[in-house]
Amino acid sequence: MVSGSIAAIEYGEPRATLDVDVAIRVAEASAASFREIFPAPDYDCPPVEILQLEAKRPARGHFNVIHVGSGLKADFYPSQSHPYFEWAMSNRRRLTIGEGAFWFAPPEYVILWKLEFYREGKEDKHLRDVRGMMAVSGGAMDRDLLERAVCELRLETEWKAAQA
Repeated sequence: MVSGSIAAIEYGEPRATLDVDVAIRVAEASAASFREIFPAPDYDCPPVEILQLEAKRPARGHFNVIHVGSGLKADFYPSQSHPYFEWAMSNRRRLTIGEGAFWFAPPEYVILWKLEFYREGKEDKHLRDVRGMMAVSGGAMDRDLLERAVCELRLETEWKAAQA
């Protein structure tokens, strides 16, 4: 499901971004299929061993695939260990953009990740994304779930910063 800045733009306000973030469920055994889906020479895709290693990480696995012709990049996050991953997969949304339809992470999940990334790197773009999402889509979000998750994930400081 699409997450990160592209999802924040869809649920919030437009901004420039250089990639698309995708939260995925992938078994170690099926990681090799990425090289079939994104074949060389059109795509720069990591070796199967790297894909398998990242797929089995208990937390924060990550790899990217780059379209050689355009330089566009997709960052894939096998995030199954995140406490809200299964909830997000069950509540993902099918959205149409142009002529295509894509699964998007629910905005609450995107906000949680944005707050976690802000905690790690202190990049203001994450807080701006959260603020934009709250301004545009806040009324349609499950605020009780969001507040519980913020407390559970110990993101209170980041949540307060986003609301300032």
